[in-house]
Amino acid sequence: MANFRKRGELQWQARVRRKGYPDQVKTFNSRVEAEEWARAIEHQIDRGAFVSRAEAEATSLYEALERYEREVTAHKNGVEAEKSVLRIWKGTDLALRSMPVIRSVDIAKLRDEWLKTLKPATVLRRLQVLSHVFNIARKEWGMESLSNPLELVRKPQPNNARIRRIATVERAGVVANGEALPEPGNDAAERDSTRETPDDELERVITATGSSILPAIVRLAVETAMRRGEIVSLRWEHIDLNDRVAHLPKTKNGESRDVPLSSKAVAVLKVLMSKDENQDKHNIEEDDSRVFKIRSDAVTRAFERAVERARRLYEDECKETGARPSPKYLTDLRFHDLRHEATSRLAAIFPMHELTKITGHKDPRMLMRYYHPRAKDLAKRLG
Repeated sequence: MANFRKRGELQWQARVRRKGYPDQVKTFNSRVEAEEWARAIEHQIDRGAFVSRAEAEATSLYEALERYEREVTAHKNGVEAEKSVLRIWKGTDLALRSMPVIRSVDIAKLRDEWLKTLKPATVLRRLQVLSHVFNIARKEWGMESLSNPLELVRKPQPNNARIRRIATVERAGVVANGEALPEPGNDAAERDSTRETPDDELERVITATGSSILPAIVRLAVETAMRRGEIVSLRWEHIDLNDRVAHLPKTKNGESRDVPLSSKAVAVLKVLMSKDENQDKHNIEEDDSRVFKIRSDAVTRAFERAVERARRLYEDECKETGARPSPKYLTDLRFHDLRHEATSRLAAIFPMHELTKITGHKDPRMLMRYYHPRAKDLAKRLG
């Protein structure tokens, strides 16, 4: 049964009561509109097609994002990365609106603004997170009437293919770190030469950084092909320097993995272990067993600052010598490129089925996105 009540001079409130259903209340500018709405609700109830919009209309996008962070994001891998995306959505004007009034045109407008300054992959990631928020609200939070506006929004097509390799000095027989590099002449020697090649760009980045722990993180990344999050989650109790293995209890794909450690990686960890043992033991926290007491996003920021500073120093050197700086040297270099570099180097040593165990890729097709051999290295094998 529907009741109508005049509110002030210009508004009418309609209330529909039906046993077994929550009261439905809505205010209109005229009684005619209120009566039409009430008849529509009653008709839906009679046909068994009624779905309450009260929960959705009473929930703002900001509140939904907060709930999603508590109930969904907290149980995911990569929590910090998704929290960062949620913070961005909370800072938009859309966050102040109730869920049902957010339209696809609103999302599309924001998408176009972001694409002016951000990469398509970044924008796509933001849209995917918000789409999941709407789907969870509809499926699990009692908002069955809620439609997902992201379903009608055209998604940007990201170009995920990166072939960035680390620029290195490749001269056989030169001295690197006090040891002569093997002369080419057979496959084994060439593979060793590739592994022992000085990391020219990386050495410049390491020299330029003001961080005390970034150099060790960079060296481990390029020696092990571990992800950024896997490196910062390393714990001493999971590292066996005698067997040269680092155990990762939980990785990005939700599984555990054992990572073999090269002699260089072992050397880096031994130095860190000696420093850790010399630290004051009076204030030991439970989380102090981590090898690197730093967050993933802080690693990225430190690496970006180091690359920028290394590029400036390189340009200054070129200016002093009258040389023209290379436009590709120390530019467009990301921390994740170290995983590409390490995978490409390891591929020269291990067959594909063993390499997948090292890098943690389930699908060899995904692994191929990280394997970027240099054409001149392949040409050497032709003889």
